[in-house]
Amino acid sequence: MAKPKLALIPAAQGTKLYSVLPSDGSGDFDFTRGSAATRINAQGLIETVASGQSRLDYPLIDGVQKGCPHHILEPQRTNSILYSQEVDNSYWAKFNCSITANLGISPDGGLNADKLTTAVSTTGVVYKTGITTGSLSFFAKDNNLSNGRFRISVDGVGVALWNKDGTLYSVTGGTASGGVNYGNGWFRFSYNVTSGSVVNYGIDSPTGTESIFVYGLQNEPSSTFSTSYIPTTSTAVTRLAETATGAGNSTTFNDSEGVLMLEISRLNKADSSSEIISINDGSLSNYITLYYNSSGVTYTINFGSTERNGNFSMSANNQAIFNKIALKYKSQDVSLFVNGFEVDTNSGTLGLTGLNSLEFNHGNDAFDFYGKAKQIQYFDSILADTQLEQLTSWTSFTDMANGQLYTIE
Repeated sequence: MAKPKLALIPAAQGTKLYSVLPSDGSGDFDFTRGSAATRINAQGLIETVASGQSRLDYPLIDGVQKGCPHHILEPQRTNSILYSQEVDNSYWAKFNCSITANLGISPDGGLNADKLTTAVSTTGVVYKTGITTGSLSFFAKDNNLSNGRFRISVDGVGVALWNKDGTLYSVTGGTASGGVNYGNGWFRFSYNVTSGSVVNYGIDSPTGTESIFVYGLQNEPSSTFSTSYIPTTSTAVTRLAETATGAGNSTTFNDSEGVLMLEISRLNKADSSSEIISINDGSLSNYITLYYNSSGVTYTINFGSTERNGNFSMSANNQAIFNKIALKYKSQDVSLFVNGFEVDTNSGTLGLTGLNSLEFNHGNDAFDFYGKAKQIQYFDSILADTQLEQLTSWTSFTDMANGQLYTIE
């Protein structure tokens, strides 16, 4: 197989997304984020990354870090909850529970998780009024639950309950799914609801005094899905949006033919927006876009007033796991490959000119890609179909399982 002209294989954090090819650095992406952010590090722990530094995020499978890291890009979000790691603080009102501070090792590896114990056989929560709700989340760990369940609720709206193994028990008034396993008994639970103003985090304990550890309480106002943890103390904290642009130049890209290959996942399976990665000329006159949207995987090749496009239907659930996608473009020979299969073709004539940049957006700073990128490769000539099958296939069953975050039993 030919050598790619540009290759992004995430391996280092810094002020850029560093491409291994070209070796002169012209393939590096300019990166921006004007605030700190958190990631999962190589030890599987939550770690803060400084403002302006890209994030290598490591996958967790059943709470264990496995596989290679990926770059993560997220939109601007605010955690409006104060004292997110200090539920003993007077900011939090308590209902039928007591709090013991700093009694457990949290998902960041520190002794900063608080113990919440129910006072009687009923719901025991910490709560806050006057909240503009959105995506509510917290990290919780079973201490001595018997029949009790983890709980997030909004007064007068609904409640989400989870079993102590992290599985979803029930949800009303909003949406929720099973908890995300962070290892060492910790799960992150999310409940998405955009009405009501009194939020509660804690235990539903029908049979007796029970306790859990809690950490990292979060509310992202008006949002429909949770993003990475944003720690707070005495004020709300905003994680600013991330961008990655400007990789390559006019000598990198071939207007006549080439292949763009991505291994990506989107942040939220229910998001209806378009998550675009493009090769463009700095405008909307000439571009190649490859992206997720509500329909699945879509490509568009635009030159002047002419457009060639195609689509492969993919469920929202499948967009939220890593997929290997490749677009081959050449006049009379356009095809889309997904996970080893050719899924769309187009025989139209192309007339692209001036391609000079690879970006995590449409090319005009709109439709930013927010998701995870494990690799990007660009070839300045087309590849044979057998090579495209190989490029977008998994090398082994284990590779596929780890890449798509499956459990191997």
